[in-house]
Amino acid sequence: MLGRRDPEQYGSSTLEDIEKLLIETFPDHEMAFFQSNLEGELVEAIQSLVESDFDGVVVNFGGYSHTSVAIRDALDLLEIPIVEVHLSNIHAREDFREKTLTGAIADGIITGFGNQSYVLGIHAMEKLVGTE
Repeated sequence: MLGRRDPEQYGSSTLEDIEKLLIETFPDHEMAFFQSNLEGELVEAIQSLVESDFDGVVVNFGGYSHTSVAIRDALDLLEIPIVEVHLSNIHAREDFREKTLTGAIADGIITGFGNQSYVLGIHAMEKLVGTE
């Protein structure tokens, strides 16, 4: 529901807007996008990365970041860098949002820069994989 849910926190951009921004900003990068509201589908998508050719993963699990042991365990299987991003500043919100189970095993977390969180996430990934 990105673009509709709580625009004061998350802005009015849709997922498609963010994908377009990333493709235009990083035309030389091969990227794949995946979105689901179903925890099991997210786990399966992460597990599919175990034997992929991707250099890293930039992720935003929304509310699942704070609650999903299953997603965290799936991420723990990866041997590639992980950068977690959040559109809103999770540390300026409710207490339960300050801790992320998934972020605890990420190489870094970028939070609070709206759509630019994703751009910064890819820049961070470039540093981690040495392609900057």
